[in-house]
Amino acid sequence: MTPVVRFSALARVLHWLMAAMILGMLFVGVFMAATEGPAYATLVALHRPMGIAILLLAGVRLANRLLVPPPPLPAGMPLVQKIAAIGSHIILYALMFAMPLVGWGMLSAGAYPVVLWGPVRLPPILPHDPVLFAALRHLHSWLAFTLFGVIVVHLGAALLHGLILRDGVFPAMASWRRRRRDIA
Repeated sequence: MTPVVRFSALARVLHWLMAAMILGMLFVGVFMAATEGPAYATLVALHRPMGIAILLLAGVRLANRLLVPPPPLPAGMPLVQKIAAIGSHIILYALMFAMPLVGWGMLSAGAYPVVLWGPVRLPPILPHDPVLFAALRHLHSWLAFTLFGVIVVHLGAALLHGLILRDGVFPAMASWRRRRRDIA
């Protein structure tokens, strides 16, 4: 068996933790859009601090990626796939920062507090402006649709590499796999 060059343990933990959090946030956002009353307030109380947690973890994740470079892509991977892989990761990182910042800015423009827990609130990052609030709310929704689409493509690429190509890309991030099978 050929050993797999893997992402650092911190990179793998952050990847899977954030994957679960981001998917959870997308579903919470969908339910928020379709809910009213006490259930809506509960979802909002969950959505805001999770968004800030994702923002903070994205910063840790980016710092880790810059300090501990990822494993190289397979040498035989076509150039167009390498460009797509790098580009999709840039888009994912941009969205991991943009979504929570736009959400925070939207709430600030709407004069809504960003309550983390109990009395702990974040300061507004934009002035109160109903027109800006509406524009940012629209942008937040479109960024969510974009994030969902990029995640679907990312998942498809992971399955392609893990199930069909078996080129070591998937096991590099899958923390439960220690070695890949030789392709006979």
